[in-house]
Amino acid sequence: LQGWAQDGNGEWEWEEDDPTYVPPTIPVAASSIGESTITTEVKSIATPKLPSGSFRPKQSLGQNFLRDGNTVAKIIKYFVADATKTITENDSSDQMRAVELGPGAGALTDTLVATMEDLDASFQCIEIDPRSVELLGEKHPTLRVHHMDVMQADYPSMAEKEGGPLSVIGNLPYYITSQILFALADASHFNAVRSATVTMQYEVGQRIVAKTCTKDYGILSVVFQLYADCKLHFKIPPTVFYPAPKVNSALIGLHFVGPNQLRDRLSGIKPIELRRVLTATFQQRRKTVRNSLKKLLLTIHNGDKEKVKSILDSEPLALTKETLEAIERKDAFALSQELPKDWAKKRPEELSAGQFVELTRLAFYGEGAGNSDESNETSLGKKVWRKIKHGN
Repeated sequence: LQGWAQDGNGEWEWEEDDPTYVPPTIPVAASSIGESTITTEVKSIATPKLPSGSFRPKQSLGQNFLRDGNTVAKIIKYFVADATKTITENDSSDQMRAVELGPGAGALTDTLVATMEDLDASFQCIEIDPRSVELLGEKHPTLRVHHMDVMQADYPSMAEKEGGPLSVIGNLPYYITSQILFALADASHFNAVRSATVTMQYEVGQRIVAKTCTKDYGILSVVFQLYADCKLHFKIPPTVFYPAPKVNSALIGLHFVGPNQLRDRLSGIKPIELRRVLTATFQQRRKTVRNSLKKLLLTIHNGDKEKVKSILDSEPLALTKETLEAIERKDAFALSQELPKDWAKKRPEELSAGQFVELTRLAFYGEGAGNSDESNETSLGKKVWRKIKHGN
């Protein structure tokens, strides 16, 4: 493992190639995201030098610390913009409740502490590395740092204690990015998280915002384009991290639509039903939907081959009243929701997130799917996308 060294405890740590590096301090101007112009001043500060010999990044934790003050300020600028926009659109209060995931050596944290104080926002962190917990406690004695595995975080409980939905920021480890994002999606069922502004591998970010009929389009695309308005804010080069990864990164902004709008988009189906359809189709993405769905349909309908054939040969279902009303409002999601008549001949990457909702209605309910008012009371589920072993 070039660049990594094993300590006396068997832990792999990055060898300091340039422990004296000090990034420049560069001012960052106010930004505009969509319709929201953010004028909050973000004070750019250089990342402090890591404690010599005692705080090397751990490979087992996927640690790549930010070390460029300009990039730090830029990330926080977009975080404030994402959080402010979702507060304006989805929250009766103007309170920002910030949570940083995996602060590490505090590159983002040091600037966030000052920025959140200026905004009169609450701020807390989740960190598994005891070295980080100790370091942050010394630098910011009043900062709340939860010493725990981010995979076990209970966001609904945290939001309840804070008095409302959370705004999440973090430089995420590559190897658990998807599972963290899926946990946030589940948390949005309870309106526990309203925005997430997070770094990730550039290729993963591309999948989240991918359009249909592209090689990047897949389950991540469908889930997050259903659950949130997704933005790829900017590309991040390896040189701003220590150690430098071998790939580019991206800053992604997720504006979760919240449980009420999500129920409208789901048109009466349950997220767990959608998951089964996505799994069946994208595991065999080279096959047509007709061929990849057969086995699942036989399971759903107790082996009734005539019923399965009837579904596979059927026309798309009529759109629900809520979807038709959304189309009248020119809602972008609803406008791409109707299934094409030849849906069974399509491959999964050709169907939009909304069309997968309609495909799931057809697969599970067939002609029995209608305009039931029960859709607004449907339980979205506590653990749909995240693994059972991960948190609450």
